[in-house]
Amino acid sequence: MASPRSRRTARLDQPLDRSRSLRPSVDSERFGRLSERAARGIGSWAFILWMTIAIIVWVGINLAITEGGPDPFPFIFLTLLLSLQASYAAPLILLAQNRQADRDRVQFAEDRQRTERLLADSDYLARELAALRMALGDVATRDYVRGELREFAADIHELLDDEGSRRKGKGKKETRAEKPAEAAPEGDE
Repeated sequence: MASPRSRRTARLDQPLDRSRSLRPSVDSERFGRLSERAARGIGSWAFILWMTIAIIVWVGINLAITEGGPDPFPFIFLTLLLSLQASYAAPLILLAQNRQADRDRVQFAEDRQRTERLLADSDYLARELAALRMALGDVATRDYVRGELREFAADIHELLDDEGSRRKGKGKKETRAEKPAEAAPEGDE
């Protein structure tokens, strides 16, 4: 089994990292999550309630014990503790806000890309619909064909009625004309 040092030197395609920094290496993601959790806790009503209770108890103890109390009346130590808490809370809250701003920026960029895709799709569909409407302008629709067939049928019925009335009219005239011709010879005989 190779030692950790020999594994590092076994990679000949990468240079050794011999840079030694006095700055500690910090996992920014882990520290960011920690700062968000702390900021979320500091910004809660529970924190305000517990902080108020702690301050009231502190002041109550120091007022009750008049001689030799841990922090007599001006409460210098309490002021120091509250200042220390505020000096740590402010940067933690700012870190959490920066992380949220980064997430919002990424979300905004994704939303903008999604909106642009939706607009492009809408434009494409509008162009396709316009092309279909133009193509359908030359195509006879079912209602149009029905209307034309009704008109054609009405025209045919009208023509047939006219033709029938002409035939009936000719038949009556012929029979009237034939009857007197036939009647005349019969009367002559």
